[in-house]
Amino acid sequence: MSVGRSGFGDLRFDWIGLLFACLLTLFIALPLIVVGTWAFTEVWRYPSVIPQQFGLRFWGQTLARGDVWDALFLSLRLTTTVTILSAVICLPAAYAFARMRFPGRNILFLSFLASHAFPKFGLLVAIAGIFLQLGLISTFWGVVLIQLVGTLMLMIWIPVAAFQNVDRRMEEAARDAGATPLRVFWSITLPQAAPTISAALLLTFVGTFYETEGAWLIGAPQVRTMPVLMISFINNQIVVQYGAVLSVMLWVPSFIALIFARRVIGTGAFARGFGA
Repeated sequence: MSVGRSGFGDLRFDWIGLLFACLLTLFIALPLIVVGTWAFTEVWRYPSVIPQQFGLRFWGQTLARGDVWDALFLSLRLTTTVTILSAVICLPAAYAFARMRFPGRNILFLSFLASHAFPKFGLLVAIAGIFLQLGLISTFWGVVLIQLVGTLMLMIWIPVAAFQNVDRRMEEAARDAGATPLRVFWSITLPQAAPTISAALLLTFVGTFYETEGAWLIGAPQVRTMPVLMISFINNQIVVQYGAVLSVMLWVPSFIALIFARRVIGTGAFARGFGA
């Protein structure tokens, strides 16, 4: 059995792809392994390659801190508020962008990329100057507004693609059968777009939970989310295990989100949304 020149080329390409995949996995996984190891380490002294003693002592000490629980509940409350407001504000706008034609539509649509097209910290500093004049610095709603800005692209672009991919023939058939526009939207449009909209909501929730720059610049020192608290532990050189434990705690929402995305949203949600 002979293998042609193209076969050898394909085989070589497969091995190169596998090599890059392994390197990328190692690049991503190695820091996670190190942080996870620190979270369950009690003694790890140089030059030892592996910890001398494992244990849960620092978990108990970290979870006994009142500021950790305050930061966790604040992060959850903040993230839930931002996600709900983003859905209420952005989903109607996404539907309008998907179905309506009006002057300046394309310019407005592309404007939602502005928060990601320029250096984020510079944009946040400019917004912070405005918030300072409005008395929103170090307030819960100030952080909500600054994080809401960061959700616009996800909550506009992804739902727009979902609404554009809805089968118009089903909508027209329902209208011909006498259904009202609201009934058509509720029974035909929304069920088809719902998986991809759920994906956008999920990404918004997770991204807001981990957002750090805006929460730190606008919220400090009164509003301290979990990421901001973790950074303060690291900057103040508090026991390294405290920061590692908080890092592991921050992974939990992502893990739950991935399970939700896999079982509820389904693997085809993004394909259906971006297929427009």
